[in-house]
Amino acid sequence: GGIMKFLVISDLHGNIDVLEKLDFEFNNVDGVLFAGDFAECFNIPTGKPALEALCKKHEVIFSVLGNCDEPSFVEELDDKDINVEKSLVYHHGIAIVGAGGGTKFTGKTPNEREESEIISDFNILNTSESDIQGSNEWDNLIIISHNPPKDTKCDAVNESLHAGSELFRNLIEEKQPLAVVCGHIHEGRGVDSIGKTTVINPGPLCEGFYAILNICVENDNYKIESVELKQI
Repeated sequence: GGIMKFLVISDLHGNIDVLEKLDFEFNNVDGVLFAGDFAECFNIPTGKPALEALCKKHEVIFSVLGNCDEPSFVEELDDKDINVEKSLVYHHGIAIVGAGGGTKFTGKTPNEREESEIISDFNILNTSESDIQGSNEWDNLIIISHNPPKDTKCDAVNESLHAGSELFRNLIEEKQPLAVVCGHIHEGRGVDSIGKTTVINPGPLCEGFYAILNICVENDNYKIESVELKQI
């Protein structure tokens, strides 16, 4: 039993200085969930130093790429052993799966993908279902996706525009994971729910926003104890 504590971050956009101000949080969590955008928009080379700086901060990081990161940069995440795109990773009984990039947007950022392509990163969930002690329950699953699901606080650019993915929302409704961590929409900082699932957009770390997620673990039962939206 006990509490597992995660630092939830997204949209670093090359701002290494901000990482230095978070040491007290890094030192106090069991793991880090990062929803992508290592690089500054339109400045690809800033991604690598941002990755290096982040990896120095914690031993346990689970990450995907953002739409501002080159698709090939996923190899760097693999080298650091922090990549969860298209794969199911287990950490103390919690399953984590990820999808990178953003839906078609300006057409100018390097990692824009069709909705169906982003969702295909989660295909592993369909083949792995039977592994979970004969149950289809995904209550131990955290999904990390740069792109948010449609129609929550977390994809709201403003009151009338929700920029998230419909297909991703459908997947969440079907699988009902414990939590979804997303980013991309800087204005969409917030915590919301889709059915039993808690959806978290911590806000852009480059502007000092982040979240702390506490998961209560008891006899193979996982539930969210708290999510705190925080600012440096």
